[in-house]
Amino acid sequence: MTHCRLDYIELLQQEVNKNPDRLLDVGKEEEQEEAAPPCRSLPQLCSIPRRLVISPGLGGAPVTPQLTESLRRILFGGTFRVFNYEWRKSVFQFRESDSEFSYALETDRGGTRPIQMVVQARIIKHLLFVRQSSSEERTLQSLCVGPRDQERALAVALSDSLWLAGQEVSATVTLVTEDYCITPHLDYKLDNFTERLQLFTFNNKDDVRKFIFDHIQCFTDEGSHGVILFLYSLICSRTVDRLKEDLDSTTSHLLYLSLGNFVCRQALLNLLLTGRASPNVFNGTVNFGEDGRPLEHPLQGVLSRSDVGYLHWSREQMERGRLPLVGSMLKTPRFPVWLCSINNSHSVLFSMNRSLLSDWKMEHLFHLFYYNGQTNQTTTVRLTVDTHSHHWEASSSHSDPEKRFPSLEMTIRTKWDGAAIDWNSTVPFY
Repeated sequence: MTHCRLDYIELLQQEVNKNPDRLLDVGKEEEQEEAAPPCRSLPQLCSIPRRLVISPGLGGAPVTPQLTESLRRILFGGTFRVFNYEWRKSVFQFRESDSEFSYALETDRGGTRPIQMVVQARIIKHLLFVRQSSSEERTLQSLCVGPRDQERALAVALSDSLWLAGQEVSATVTLVTEDYCITPHLDYKLDNFTERLQLFTFNNKDDVRKFIFDHIQCFTDEGSHGVILFLYSLICSRTVDRLKEDLDSTTSHLLYLSLGNFVCRQALLNLLLTGRASPNVFNGTVNFGEDGRPLEHPLQGVLSRSDVGYLHWSREQMERGRLPLVGSMLKTPRFPVWLCSINNSHSVLFSMNRSLLSDWKMEHLFHLFYYNGQTNQTTTVRLTVDTHSHHWEASSSHSDPEKRFPSLEMTIRTKWDGAAIDWNSTVPFY
């Protein structure tokens, strides 16, 4: 038996040496030989810096074969898909500390950007409304922080998301350990990452935050697979069984393939925002169809108000008459910070005034601030929103639809209908 195990390891090592990238290509379902028995170390297929790999002596529980397969199925719908390079390189990296953009994460243009921007929204929420006293005046200077405060804010944002997914009673953090916890099965594709997860579960929110802060480099440093680690932590905090209950007949998994990259479904965005992976943006549950007849499978919407909100606008969907109506649970969050999905690109809007959500008089004339996650944005944009003095009208002087009614403005009007928006000398963008 031992001889057979060693033969398998040697064969796999030879295959990896010949073509180390083949097992990582998305969508190529190669045939595998019969799997070796579990609990054997396997060769490394991709490099994770040693400083980002934890010792098994730290504690926690090793991932099981059942969990690795469940993670693949709830993410991709099958066990042969693996994360591509764009996902593996994505981390939570701040821009320069002690600057105007020291609050800001550098985000990727690929499928991880929505995840990074939800975390960005919670970083802003923490810096403006939690870290700072309610009696202090909030300005953009409130968001100017040093490197240690950047790390603290990120640890809070990540732990808030995990604690919410764990129904505010527990949370699980996944890190990468030195040894393989499982070996691949016939219907499972090795990625040298998922098979080395170590799970740490906490029943106290402060313990989650402290643990993440102590291992913050596992989410921020190059080569850490930080966004994937956070996503695995989110799923393990919610649990796969609860996620299956959250989803309805329209959605079976959290990512889909588009133009060669994996993209977040609405259910994953809602999981990040509300702690529950409902596939729709309306309030509550829809039990009846448009014809008034009971649906065989009810459609799951948002059941609770989120701490940070969500606004959605798409020019293509609008022109086709298919723009989804976001419910008040997402449009009116507990804090005036919104993830914006604008033509499938994700960004953040926020206000300094929390009363904007509770005092209708504050909505007559107010300021919103905008960050799109890209390094080519050189200043935090200040928008002046007027809902009272005059109604917005589309400009007729431009043939370009984006200039007649900029997409960011249309996104804002999904919450403040008819608002006139002044960019204060900034050229409109999103």
